[in-house]
Amino acid sequence: MCALYFGVLGGRLCHGVSKEGVQFYNDLIDALLAADIEPYITIFHWDIPQCLQLEYGGFLHERVVQDFIEYSEICFWEFGDRVKYWITLNEPWSFTVQGYVAGAFPPNRGVTPKDTEETKKHARLHRGGGKLLAAFKYGNPGTEPYKVAHNLILCHAHAVDIYRTKYQESQGGKIGITNCISWNEPLTDSQEDKDAATRGNDFMLGWFVEPVVTGEYPESMIKYVGDRLPKFSEKEEKLVKGSYDFLGINYYTSTYTSDDPTKPTTDSYFTDSHTKTSHERNKVPIGAQAGSDWLYIVPWGIYRVMVDMKKRYNDPVIYITENGVDEVNDKSKTSTEALKDDIRIHYHQEHLYYLKLAMDQGVNVKGYFIWSLFDNFEWAAGFSVRFGVMYVDYANGRYTRLPKRSAVWWRNFLTKPTAVPLKNEPEKSEDRRKRLRGST
Repeated sequence: MCALYFGVLGGRLCHGVSKEGVQFYNDLIDALLAADIEPYITIFHWDIPQCLQLEYGGFLHERVVQDFIEYSEICFWEFGDRVKYWITLNEPWSFTVQGYVAGAFPPNRGVTPKDTEETKKHARLHRGGGKLLAAFKYGNPGTEPYKVAHNLILCHAHAVDIYRTKYQESQGGKIGITNCISWNEPLTDSQEDKDAATRGNDFMLGWFVEPVVTGEYPESMIKYVGDRLPKFSEKEEKLVKGSYDFLGINYYTSTYTSDDPTKPTTDSYFTDSHTKTSHERNKVPIGAQAGSDWLYIVPWGIYRVMVDMKKRYNDPVIYITENGVDEVNDKSKTSTEALKDDIRIHYHQEHLYYLKLAMDQGVNVKGYFIWSLFDNFEWAAGFSVRFGVMYVDYANGRYTRLPKRSAVWWRNFLTKPTAVPLKNEPEKSEDRRKRLRGST
């Protein structure tokens, strides 16, 4: 089955429902279904209405939950007769950390002046966020991200509750949440680094997954963040626990992680986990660097994530909602030269290989989405990198679309997969075992 994963731009119900906006998405959904493409809709992909940000501080205030409930219900009511897969939030970690710790994304809150260099050292600022650190407004990176994350989780849980109570039985759909993870691999075999890697995963993926699975935050966050971490009431815990039919995962890269016993001078999300990250071990990179400075190609990391989720989170249904690689937008290349993206073919071959390996071991993966269909304005990186399997000519004024080699590979793989190998040069079994054990 072919599917397209996209988001809906939000508004505020008290200002009325935009008939033009509803019609736009109706037309899009109908066109997809007519082409035999299943729509997967994300309700929130970081685009909170500015009026709510100005009125009460957006996700810093609990009032956002009610507005999110109303917005979600409009989506279910208008589109749920045709949309059977709903994702409440996309990468709440990115929205929270980039927006309220690093200050790289709107609303650009976060670090204090003296902490800027510390933030640059600790931050894993993907999506080009590291380029915009100068844009921030000072907030409290030791408390605000935890408040925002808490409200995001409650928004998710209430939206799921509304859907299950009023729409799911008649519409027959599924609902979940998408989170991102840069897999944390222990830098050494020491117990300290192994524990640090676990904390790194807890502070990124577990922060948002563990509550919806267990109703509570990860134990490591409770221990290290202390009373700065909000608590769910008994009623909220019951609402949050089990609030998913599936879990979406966005995976791009991995990092080496080690213990950091240094006592920070100020409270901050970036130092609360007491971890340090690196893309090198003994001066050897964890993988080849792609177009972005944060993206190293580590295919075995997706295997680690899948197996860990099966073990820790009650064997959930999983969709890989984003997986992809970028190249620098080299303006000196002709469009013909830019279509030769063998790196992207190899990236997906390798990741699909390790994903299949996880599935063979019982991980319940139901779908896989690439990022991205087209070259796009890639968040803070803008047009400086290209993620698409379809080339977009930005220079000719018509934004002409052309299929890259990777698009042709995908077409062949999807129509006759047995004819296309997942790996050009399969690893020897011993090399593979070493990688999966963590040796290099």
